[in-house]
Amino acid sequence: MLIVHDAWLSRDLPRQVVATIGNFDGVHRGHQRILAEVRARSSELDSSSAVVTFEPHPLEVLHPEAAPSRITTLAQKVELFESAGMDAVLVIEFTPDFARTSAASFVSDLLVERMKVSEVHVGSSFVFGHEREGDLTLLQRQGRELGYAARGVEEVTWRGEAISSSRIRSAILAGQTEDAMEMLGRPFTVTGVIARGDRMGKRIGWPTINLTPDHDLLPADGVYTCRVSFPSFPATFDCVTNIGTRPTVYENYRRVVESHILDFRSDVYDEPVKLAFYKRLREEMIFPTVMDLSAQIGRDVEATREFFALRRRLDNGSSPLEKALQGAERDDS
Repeated sequence: MLIVHDAWLSRDLPRQVVATIGNFDGVHRGHQRILAEVRARSSELDSSSAVVTFEPHPLEVLHPEAAPSRITTLAQKVELFESAGMDAVLVIEFTPDFARTSAASFVSDLLVERMKVSEVHVGSSFVFGHEREGDLTLLQRQGRELGYAARGVEEVTWRGEAISSSRIRSAILAGQTEDAMEMLGRPFTVTGVIARGDRMGKRIGWPTINLTPDHDLLPADGVYTCRVSFPSFPATFDCVTNIGTRPTVYENYRRVVESHILDFRSDVYDEPVKLAFYKRLREEMIFPTVMDLSAQIGRDVEATREFFALRRRLDNGSSPLEKALQGAERDDS
């Protein structure tokens, strides 16, 4: 997959492509529908597919105090675009100067002159350009004048409302990781590096890895069933993750993300890691003694084993028809 990190300044861009435009934070199921349509149309037209996205999030430049925590880092977004089958990702650096670019100039300069797009597909409520003046109507009007087609893609709904990055973000912050997973189409995943901790987990019988995350969006404090993966290991491992300040053993301690990996004993300090959140088991609690805490962690471990054992049985036992029906139920819920 081609990645262009200075797309607004580059004169060497893919041409005659089917493209989409957006911030795509989370690359959720609504975004995935757009990407699927772009890929399908590029295949029908025997052309390439391209995603035009922005870095950083526009609010980080225009209104830093109101900028949302990101669901996905740029590296995660690029990886997800590649998984969706995109041929090219054009990353535009969002600066104060770029923010003053009119929607019409963005279309004529980038999409038409330098990319010569054949089609542009965007979400039906997509807006862009200086003071958010551009929308699907503008894209379609300019398309008729400049020789490309612009199409709106219907929103994906879940539980009667459109899936959006802000809705997913709110679910994550509330610890509703199962809801976030439904809207994302995959578990919410945090990336980072394994740091050395204080070995408190090992002292109470449950050794942990401590994650230094790449970004600041984390689920609410509590205990979660998760899966963790490292580049140096081919497998993915089940784990119990605690987010919080560990009030039973410390007073006024910093917030940490620590995971006990089931049946795992290797040294992974300083390794990059991906931590995927599936289900919240409970709130973080203060226990009368460290022994009581250790006993509860044991129960959390057993609950995690049961959770993933059930998932594996369902994954292995469902027929293709059953899986299709389950997917349809999620779309209609």
